[in-house]
Amino acid sequence: MDDYLKQALEIVKAQASVRVMSEEEITSMVRTLSASLKTLEDSPIEEEDNAAPAMPPAKSIKEKSVTCLECGKTFKIITRKHLATHDLDAESYRAKWGLKKNTPLVCKELQRERRKKMKDMQLWEKRRISGAHKDEE
Repeated sequence: MDDYLKQALEIVKAQASVRVMSEEEITSMVRTLSASLKTLEDSPIEEEDNAAPAMPPAKSIKEKSVTCLECGKTFKIITRKHLATHDLDAESYRAKWGLKKNTPLVCKELQRERRKKMKDMQLWEKRRISGAHKDEE
């Protein structure tokens, strides 16, 4: 007896234990199930390129975490190295999931910290001052 038939018999046996089935129903179900199981094994289902995201893209960037839409893992920042595991770069990741081109792949908390740090450093002021000293020389 082939494996498909054994598997079909197990499934039909379980079904028959929970509801009353006629002899014709049982034999018909065994035939269709074994054929279906064989078809499934002969032609494996391939993963779609447009698989559903782990969550809606708009909700993937949260206060303390950002969720990778490819695998569903959460991070503080989605790095180039992580995206490479999915054969993507930041630009193609954003395009694939419909995010705006300038959307940072960083949690909101970290974005705020970085923005505050840059404002405190005021690099643009230092550049102006150093540029003025060069003009005087």
